[in-house]
Amino acid sequence: MPARAQVLIADDHIVFADALRLLLIQNGFRILGTAGDGQAMLAAAMKLKPDVIVVDIGMPRLNGLDAARRVREELPHVKLVFLTMQDNPNLAAAAVELGEVAFVLKQSAGSELLTAIEFVLRGQCYVTPRLRVEDWASSKSRARRYAKELTPRQRQIVQMCAEGRPVKEIAADLNLSEKTVEFHKYHIMQAFNLKSIADLVLFALKQDLISLDSGVTRK
Repeated sequence: MPARAQVLIADDHIVFADALRLLLIQNGFRILGTAGDGQAMLAAAMKLKPDVIVVDIGMPRLNGLDAARRVREELPHVKLVFLTMQDNPNLAAAAVELGEVAFVLKQSAGSELLTAIEFVLRGQCYVTPRLRVEDWASSKSRARRYAKELTPRQRQIVQMCAEGRPVKEIAADLNLSEKTVEFHKYHIMQAFNLKSIADLVLFALKQDLISLDSGVTRK
């Protein structure tokens, strides 16, 4: 492991992020900063260019998995460690589609996170044994099915609508017109037979775009 590897933490739980920061500092890492949502993570990654990003999946504005995909496109050498409450094998498989990444559960010991970081810094993949993924070929097949249901833009709009954000705010955040956001929202609801905002929120939960534990849904 390189001395003083530089880490960016992306997690919307401030207390957890602070504890994680302390753990990593105590184990020889240099913390470049923290980000509380997916868009902030993207901006920080482009500016700071860390060696590793430790990222939660269930974050507001842009979930960690989609934010990581965009970081991978722009900064392919940055290592990614997903740290999440969601013990979903499909999420792990989707993460592994990004290459040499790590997928660790928040309920795991801190030592496992440190092991996962060491793996990615060596250019290796790590998935917590708690998920017991038996067949990586079928896992990757699941990941492709998971990713193709919505376009990246549709995933952003579904997440932000499910978070309770108004159309005007979504449009400003994504640099779109309000009519374009309404157009996407309408066609998503038509395509997936969603009759109400409640249906949309449930759909976002099933797509792992939001999570109950993250508290991102709001009025």
